[in-house]
Amino acid sequence: MRQDSVDRHVARWRDELDYLDPVHEAVIARLMILSRHLAGSRDAAHTDAGLPRPSFKILLALRRLGPPYTASPSDLATHLGLTRGALSARLGPLEESGLITRTLDRGDRRRVHVRLTAKGRRAFDRHARLEGRDEAALLGVLSPADQHRLADLLRELVLAVESR
Repeated sequence: MRQDSVDRHVARWRDELDYLDPVHEAVIARLMILSRHLAGSRDAAHTDAGLPRPSFKILLALRRLGPPYTASPSDLATHLGLTRGALSARLGPLEESGLITRTLDRGDRRRVHVRLTAKGRRAFDRHARLEGRDEAALLGVLSPADQHRLADLLRELVLAVESR
């Protein structure tokens, strides 16, 4: 079996740290390497798409809602874990570039609606495709059956974390 950098890392520490569980160390170290790789891949996709990550997250939140891709600023701020002021600062550039619109509610002019425009939807989809391409390339080294098995195993870990 081919060895990776984690195998070498674990081998170096196994003799030095008798309490080190080599399987646990190997799993966690590999998860961390993959996490860094995916973060870098996503950063590159943000750069390639010309869409900063905070802006993408707003488009993502609106796109996830489905048609008509509209939410109140309060709902968006809550969903994204932002203050209304921080959200407002992020909405300005998106509105200026035509990716979203902010409109007043016809029934209550104190209420504002944030809506994903057709241009914003295309920008989101272009970016999501870039991310998806890189993720598919990474997972493509595994068979479809192994991909499903990995997804099931990772689900068990996520459920353990989420139940704490």
